[in-house]
Amino acid sequence: MDIIGFFQCWKWQVVCSFLLCSWGWVSGQLCYSIVEESDPGTLVGNVAQDLGIKRAEITQRRIHLRSEKYQKYFSVNQANGGLVVKDRIDRESLCGSSPRCLLQLEVVAENPVELHSLEIEILDINDNSPTFSSNDRIIDITEVFTSPGARFALEIAKDLDVGVNGVSQYTLNTNPYFSLSVKTRKDGTLIPQLILEKVLDREEKQEHDLILTAIDGGEPARSGTCRITVVVLDINDNPPVFNQSLYKVSVRENLPLKTVILTLNATDQDDGANGQIQFFFDDHTSESAREKISLNEHTGEIYINGILDFEDQSFYELSIKVVDKGLPKLEGNCIVHVEIEDMNDNPPKITFTLATFDIPENVPTEYIVGYVNVEDKDAGKNGEIYLKLSPNVPFKIKSNQNHYALVTDGKLDREDTSQYTIELIASDLGSPPLYSKTSVTLSVSDINDNAPVFTQSTYNAFIKENSDPGTLLCTVSATDLDEGVNSDLVYSIVESQIDGTSVSSFAYIHSSDGNIYAQRSFDYEQIQVLQITIKVEDSGSPPLSSTVSVFVFILDTNDNAPALLYPEHSGDLIVQERIPKSTSAGYLVTKLSAVDLDSGHNAWLVFTLIDPINYSWFQVSKHTGEVRTVRGLQETEIMDQQLVISISDQGNPPLSTTVTVLVTIADEVVVERPKSGDFLTNSKPPSDMTLYLIISLVAISLVSLVTFMILLVRCLRKDTYDYSSSCCFLGGSQSKPYTDQYQPALYLNTDGTLKYMEVRMVPPGSQGQSYQTHLPPASEQQDFSFVQPLHFPQLKDMYREASCDGDSLNDPNNVSH
Repeated sequence: MDIIGFFQCWKWQVVCSFLLCSWGWVSGQLCYSIVEESDPGTLVGNVAQDLGIKRAEITQRRIHLRSEKYQKYFSVNQANGGLVVKDRIDRESLCGSSPRCLLQLEVVAENPVELHSLEIEILDINDNSPTFSSNDRIIDITEVFTSPGARFALEIAKDLDVGVNGVSQYTLNTNPYFSLSVKTRKDGTLIPQLILEKVLDREEKQEHDLILTAIDGGEPARSGTCRITVVVLDINDNPPVFNQSLYKVSVRENLPLKTVILTLNATDQDDGANGQIQFFFDDHTSESAREKISLNEHTGEIYINGILDFEDQSFYELSIKVVDKGLPKLEGNCIVHVEIEDMNDNPPKITFTLATFDIPENVPTEYIVGYVNVEDKDAGKNGEIYLKLSPNVPFKIKSNQNHYALVTDGKLDREDTSQYTIELIASDLGSPPLYSKTSVTLSVSDINDNAPVFTQSTYNAFIKENSDPGTLLCTVSATDLDEGVNSDLVYSIVESQIDGTSVSSFAYIHSSDGNIYAQRSFDYEQIQVLQITIKVEDSGSPPLSSTVSVFVFILDTNDNAPALLYPEHSGDLIVQERIPKSTSAGYLVTKLSAVDLDSGHNAWLVFTLIDPINYSWFQVSKHTGEVRTVRGLQETEIMDQQLVISISDQGNPPLSTTVTVLVTIADEVVVERPKSGDFLTNSKPPSDMTLYLIISLVAISLVSLVTFMILLVRCLRKDTYDYSSSCCFLGGSQSKPYTDQYQPALYLNTDGTLKYMEVRMVPPGSQGQSYQTHLPPASEQQDFSFVQPLHFPQLKDMYREASCDGDSLNDPNNVSH
């Protein structure tokens, strides 16, 4: 790097340092310089240090470059933040003959995000020699008439280097007839001219050989040569002359083709062919100018031959010569400067680049979604840009000069909106303004932020007892607002204990469809309701879950026949009783007490005398099981009577048990008194028992009426369970849902009979609990009192210990047994 280039770069860096500012995340501009052809690995500057990033933060900030054109030439060392040369840099291939070669890049620092403009100036080295388009040049000069001081344009040497490394001087070999004059054009180009020092004499010498040498200002200097042959001609001693040596014209860009912008005027004092002139572009006119502007060689009109674009080139210099038709040909020269005026003819160009193809819905505010690059080739106000977004989207634009980033400006929720279509609109400040717009579609990816939810708060299932294992109990269903693997649901049973047994031994659930199946056959007499907790879990990471309670109600079937409790009997259900001969009508022979482990109608018992022969002697109470005499006995009666009694329930089909009562008629019957430890409660006078019975019947009637009214009101309000949609009736065909849970309990009547009382329990979730007893209708007056519920084994033992004396049996009003 030469000292001048170093000083210019240092001055530019000082200027750039004053441009640093703080506007949100906006930062300043960095400026560096490097000579072309520098070896890969050459340090350009320390980006991290100049940005004020501490050495310990360099790795975390992940500094990198962004540029579609120049990123391949440089890279940032992630260890120390140094900007180094990555590939060979040829200034001439990048910037051509431009005086300055500036490469525009962007420095991106993350965590937090910062965008900085980076400008690297490529300094020229003297690696190219001056060259001439032709190594030989012939100049015709007429003898005598060409006066000393006449000037002849020479070819300009071209040097791809710029500045001091470009062509700095021309030299001509020593010659008594010619000298060299060099003029400097407005753009700094050196124009060599050949000057005639004295009159030429063709007869003395016809040709003069000259060597023109172009030398650049590099160190070491490089040079190129061109051989000039001067041919001395005769006569035609007046060259054509332009009325101006310099023409200036300003035109607007985008003028129509063939528009004449200037007409040249030149004269030749010669007559005839020597005075006829033609206009031409000379060698100093560039090819780009020839493509856009043409010259009429006969009229001297300069007109538009291509679209003039200020953004492509704002200035053209035309070097024109006028030549006569004499022999030898004489010529004159002039320069035409064409300046192009800018028009607002370029709308802004928007380029959007996604920073990430996956935008999770839980990204924070000001998360960079993509980068927006806007360019306007116009200049001044015509090139100033205003960028805006379509409204009502959770995004915004952050800018740093003409660099933009699209960032989030609110919370994203894929379940609310999974895709956004954003319109970017860019307009310039020209008059009239031009604008352009582009649409960007952004998709929001899902995260597991929604737990699965069951479609019901609870589930009820119904199954008849003794149903086969594998019977479908119920189906639970859940939904998850997430998508993909986050919405793949797995059902399972939450492990718990039911009476010391794992819940999985009672039921299992299909993990994918939510079908719940029975694992075993249920017995209503052992268990009436199961509560199972079902868990549903998605497949996200981490997984989310929820639970729901499933109540499985076991429905009773008539699978238990009545069992005789009292009196004691043999294994063949044969009962022996003794009565005296003096028995009168209505004498209580015995009282049968039985129990049915089923519930409801399946446990309502009916006693029937099967043998019709004995109808005239004995009768059995249908509901109490009391066996009494119909009339008094005669002396001639058979002493041994056999009664066959059927005890049947009200199930469908009904089940029954047959009991044989052997009645022996004796002269005298000794009755054992009950022991003090009998389980029966103390009897009260019949009148008190009757009162208690009436009060109990009224209370039961009121409870039944209130229960009926509550159920009716709830049905009218549609508050009852809709089991057609929430549960399955399995194991039998039932015409209506059986919504209550029944809990059977044994109670002892005051007359010595045992009956099941069913307590109906309203399922959980109702406003209260109602209890309803189911008793067989009383066909005759009887007194009873309630005792604590007893289980079947206890009752059998107590009946086995109980006994009645003869007097009590003979007294029909005594029902304490």
